[in-house]
This record gives sequence, structure tokens and C-alpha cells, in this order.
Amino acid sequence: MSNEKPTWKNMPLAGIIFEPATSKKYRTGDFRSSKPIIDVKLCTKCRMCWVFCPDSAVSKTPEGLYEIDMEYCKGCGICAVECAPKAIKMEDEEE
Repeated sequence: MSNEKPTWKNMPLAGIIFEPATSKKYRTGDFRSSKPIIDVKLCTKCRMCWVFCPDSAVSKTPEGLYEIDMEYCKGCGICAVECAPKAIKMEDEEE
């Protein structure tokens, strides 16, 4: 390690994406502490959960409902916050 004072100019590069479209290879849902549960009776199919999910873990079913892929959901709760009819509740993840 050099004695040079660290600055943004000499910091190592990080977060480099070497190959596009690889996110489906990395299942990230196994470290969440809470999970979203959708009450289909309250869901108005507004798609806000789909729009705001940062992990693209929300998808539309053939019946027109929305579901969350727990393999990729990190449990951030953004979907529950953005759900106007409060059809999504966050629940503690069981061990």
C-alpha cells in the first residue's frame, strides 16, 4: 500500500458491470429480514409496486394480479409504502 493520501482520483474502481443482464443469475432474497405479503382482495392493480420495486421482483400474473418473486426481493418495503390501498404488508421473515 502506498503512503499516498487516498482521494477520489486514486480510489480503486468498484461496482463494475463486466457483463450486461446478469442480475437474474444472482438471487438476492435470502438475506432479507421482512417480506411483503399482498392481500389480493385489497389490490387495485395500480402497478405502483411494480413501478417502484428497485429489484424488479414484482411481476404480473396471467390473471392480472401482481406477485413478488421472493428469490430476488430484498425486503426493502418500498412496495408496501407506495401501495395506496395498503394491500401490501411487511411481515417478519421466519427463520
